[in-house]
Amino acid sequence: MTEEPAPRNFGPRGIAAILAPVTRPAFRRRAPAAAALLADWPQLAGPDLAARAAPVKFAGGTLTLGCTGPTALELQFAAPQIIARLNLALGHNMVERLRFEQQAPRPPSTTPARPTPRNPAPPPEGLPPGELGAALARLYQGIKSRG
Repeated sequence: MTEEPAPRNFGPRGIAAILAPVTRPAFRRRAPAAAALLADWPQLAGPDLAARAAPVKFAGGTLTLGCTGPTALELQFAAPQIIARLNLALGHNMVERLRFEQQAPRPPSTTPARPTPRNPAPPPEGLPPGELGAALARLYQGIKSRG
């Protein structure tokens, strides 16, 4: 008896979902510890560091992190602790130095809520009664609140 192949999903997918299964085995063969460091960054670094910096490159014992300028300055002072934590999580002394590359900040994960106007402008005179008048009044309030 032969097994039927699993049904394929031809819907759109992100590039990371397509590339990861192809590149991960090649990275593991070439540099397994570096692949683990780059692939498992959020777990190795912790939520605070992972939210503020992302690994860009690892070569020759130097881990390059992408972050904003002020964050890079702060992380330079904490570099010995960060290196120790990463090496402990990896199981051996792999990371010797940190290098920082300035990148634009990541967009927030949620969009901020719009503030509600404190003193809404009164609707204009002469709007028709009923649902149409109420809709026109809301439209007027929305236009006025945006400036």
